[in-house]
Amino acid sequence: MNIFTFSQTLGGVCLFFVYGASAVDPDRASVSVMEGDTVTLHTGVEMNQRDRMIWIFGEDRLAIINGDKHELCEDVECKERFRDRLKLDHQTGSLTIMNITITDSGLYNLKNTTLNTDNIFSVNVHGVSAAERDEIKRKSVKEGESVTLDTRVIKKPTDVMRWYFNDSLIAEMTGDQSEICSDVQCKERFRDRLEVNQTGSLIITDTRTTDSGLYTLQIRSGRFSIMRSFTLTVSVKDVPDSGSSSSAAVVVVVVLLLLLLLVAAVVYYKRQAIMQFIRRQRRRQERREQREDAQAPEQIETLMQRSSTGTTRETEAAGETEAAGETEAAETEAAGETEAAGETEAGETEAAETEAAGETEAAETEAAGETEAAGETEAAGETEAADDTEAADQSQL
Repeated sequence: MNIFTFSQTLGGVCLFFVYGASAVDPDRASVSVMEGDTVTLHTGVEMNQRDRMIWIFGEDRLAIINGDKHELCEDVECKERFRDRLKLDHQTGSLTIMNITITDSGLYNLKNTTLNTDNIFSVNVHGVSAAERDEIKRKSVKEGESVTLDTRVIKKPTDVMRWYFNDSLIAEMTGDQSEICSDVQCKERFRDRLEVNQTGSLIITDTRTTDSGLYTLQIRSGRFSIMRSFTLTVSVKDVPDSGSSSSAAVVVVVVLLLLLLLVAAVVYYKRQAIMQFIRRQRRRQERREQREDAQAPEQIETLMQRSSTGTTRETEAAGETEAAGETEAAETEAAGETEAAGETEAGETEAAETEAAGETEAAETEAAGETEAAGETEAAGETEAADDTEAADQSQL
């Protein structure tokens, strides 16, 4: 029998899924799986009470089966390596390795001491990062959306693929034939919303919140089987779940009640403070009024005294003002007389000066007349003498 090999590239890591029997060693089967898968190595026989089998990994005994008695990991090293990840089928002696790790890679030998046979299984585990593993195995969608749970394998015609939802069979594919929801409960739950494609991947359309849960893929191929789990979460679209809404409502109500209590307490203490302030103000006002009542007679007497004193001072001031007025009038009258006398004297002086000026001007006029007459007489004499001289000269000629 040939060994069948295929590979799938995932996040930059090439994952090989190799299974089948070796052409050189017909009793050896090889399988290559992804870290985190569950692998079952099948014996292919039905055990009876006389059979004695031993599972060996390297140099460690993983399990000893003697009729209806069995023991897993009898030594400390085996227990430390696998830590409750091993499981035996009491009917067939098949060994299951759960949540397989890279350190689990190697040869697993099944010795049947009763039949004196050896069956060898070669297991190769490829590691992937936690982020890549979560991307493959954890899906989250909104209600009404579609989701595909990808097998990431190339299916053989002889492979049998089964899909389980919370341990209930919902789809099975053998070769090219597939069957969806063989029971009534599955049909009622999914109502024609499931589909399996050619690679065996499961497609869920028009998802609902009730579709949330654990989906398990089982691939059975001759001497071994692989189980891979997927977690699907379907959330309500743009609507918080009822539990969260109820919790939020309770929180809001509690907060509102606390706020109301706080406001009531503040109002009460504020009112008390205002009332105390008003009472203090009233007491102060009463004491002030009492003091004012007690001081009223004294204030009235003081005012009367001040009024009497003020009247006397006003009378004196009026007398002083009147005397000052009379003095001012007398001074004004004297000033008037002085001014009149000054004006009279000035007038007389001005008249005298005018008269003197007139006399002077008359004298000057008279002198000027006399001078002008003398000049004219002299000129006339000179003219006349000249004329007489000229006439005498002409007579001589």
